[in-house]
Amino acid sequence: MRAFAPGSVTAVFAPAETADRSKGASVAIADGVIADVRRVDAQDPTEPVVRLGGEPTDFEPVELALRELDVAARADLTAEVPIGRGFGASGAATLATLIAANAEFGLDYSREELVELAHRAEVEAGTGLGDVFVQNRGGLVVGDGGDPRKFERETPVEYSSFGPIATEEALADEDLMERIAREGSATLDALPEDPSLAGLTRDSWEFAQAIDLPTDDVREAVAAVEAAGGAASMAMVGETVFAVGVEGVLENRTEVCSGGAELR
Repeated sequence: MRAFAPGSVTAVFAPAETADRSKGASVAIADGVIADVRRVDAQDPTEPVVRLGGEPTDFEPVELALRELDVAARADLTAEVPIGRGFGASGAATLATLIAANAEFGLDYSREELVELAHRAEVEAGTGLGDVFVQNRGGLVVGDGGDPRKFERETPVEYSSFGPIATEEALADEDLMERIAREGSATLDALPEDPSLAGLTRDSWEFAQAIDLPTDDVREAVAAVEAAGGAASMAMVGETVFAVGVEGVLENRTEVCSGGAELR
């Protein structure tokens, strides 16, 4: 069975005060990850559990999730977004794998249970805190650590990526996380009740600069978008710029994914 989960770009986030879920504002995009899950006769420990683009790879959250299901399976992943560059690719891969495995093995898990399994695998692996909740719902999602709010948006999104930033390292950086907690909470608290994607993107850029994360490449790309009349910011967490209100300024163009993850 095959399943798709959209990528997600986090504009602003902050650690939740009482839970392991982050607070944040993110948008699901139509470029994501496809997982093709197949049965194997028995899980040979010498055989790869996950392949990415046809090549064996270590993909800890996916492996943890399949282990939790206790099935003999292999997941072949096709990524439409760069890995480790702020697109929530690990969350998308994990959620798509679980949805496909649930159907392949007739496990009868509810959608909510699969999302929670994917979330726990991400947290345990240290690769994300809340991406799967956005990828499950689609659209623009704003959460405060409780039930997130979804907003339908049809805004085209452009993006360029210059390199990875290890999520595990960022989450383990105490000084950085203190700045994120302070600045992210303030930004989220100030968001309007019905945020536009352009307005959120501008707020996100103020947040990114306040936590001192943008690189020179990111700053130059944001400046190019602003010079063309658009709004741009840095994806959390990756050396990636996303933009709205422009056409042809950044390397890739996609759209908001409103439907969320699904079987294919």
